[in-house]
Amino acid sequence: MSPLLVIGAILLLLIIYVWSLYNGLVSLKAQIEEAWSQIDVQLKRRADLIPNLIETVKGYAKHEKGILTAVTQAHKAMLAARGMDSKAQASDVLSGALGKLLALAENYPQLKANENFVQLQKELSDTEDKVAYARQYYNNSVMEFNVKIRTFPNTLLNERLGFHEKEFFGATEEERKNVKVDFS
Repeated sequence: MSPLLVIGAILLLLIIYVWSLYNGLVSLKAQIEEAWSQIDVQLKRRADLIPNLIETVKGYAKHEKGILTAVTQAHKAMLAARGMDSKAQASDVLSGALGKLLALAENYPQLKANENFVQLQKELSDTEDKVAYARQYYNNSVMEFNVKIRTFPNTLLNERLGFHEKEFFGATEEERKNVKVDFS
């Protein structure tokens, strides 16, 4: 074989490798964007349920204005949030406020028995499960992407191709705290 043919074959293999790497990273990046979109869809679904839940609780807990106000403000912040980080933060604040609202229901047996409230609570619980699943899918996609750009020899090319590590969707400090269970 002539040296020119060998160099040409090596260049062709290198071009195919870079092409394959680039297309693979583009595909993984699109998967991450789709995964974030799924989180966003579930956050929107949860945000749509909040006004109905608040209205149902209002009739039973008229003097619990502070909690209702906190949920309403967190709901507005969630709807106004733009970008992944701000939506994640707003979602965490809303989760905390909803937890307080649902805990409030324990003080009102008539509210707990209300058919609308029970249905909304089920839908909200289902949505929270879907948000958790979507977050898990997002984090799996981010892990796959980050591993691909960290491995050798990909690590030599990823920045030149415009790819950077993505951040995982993590728990807040509030979510990491131990839950206090009190049966008294």
